[in-house]
Amino acid sequence: MEAAEIKTVDIYTDGACSGNPGSGGYGVVLLYNGARKELSAGYRLTTNNRMEVLAVIKGLECLKEKCRVNLYSDSKYVVDAVNKGWAKKWQSNGWRKADKTRALNVDLWERLLSLLEMHEVKFIWVKGHADNRENERCDFLARSAIESGNLIEDKNYSAV
Repeated sequence: MEAAEIKTVDIYTDGACSGNPGSGGYGVVLLYNGARKELSAGYRLTTNNRMEVLAVIKGLECLKEKCRVNLYSDSKYVVDAVNKGWAKKWQSNGWRKADKTRALNVDLWERLLSLLEMHEVKFIWVKGHADNRENERCDFLARSAIESGNLIEDKNYSAV
């Protein structure tokens, strides 16, 4: 497939927590060629950062073929970890950060880095709660998932 034939998809993501740790959720909006898909789910006990990373994973997992992706997130944790190369450094250092402490959310970072090898993803930070319509929608989806009471277990969350 020639580069010109690669589909370009816009993905907006957000994670939320009621307490941190606490009940959490994620929201995702995918936009392609006039089509729209929304995703969300809630978890009983997790952290805001886990939900931010999981939202990105869930959005990218929807793509059935290699795509060029503009990924919008209000999470500096996610955007900086990718754009500044921190996540890849953590991985190459056996999931140790520069200060030698263990990186958090390794299970999710492993999934995300694998997905990033499959697609051309440009991470774009957007200011949260600043009238970005799609970011606000993701926040609504994440919070609604928490409030639904239909919460699942974040099996890999550990308070340690």
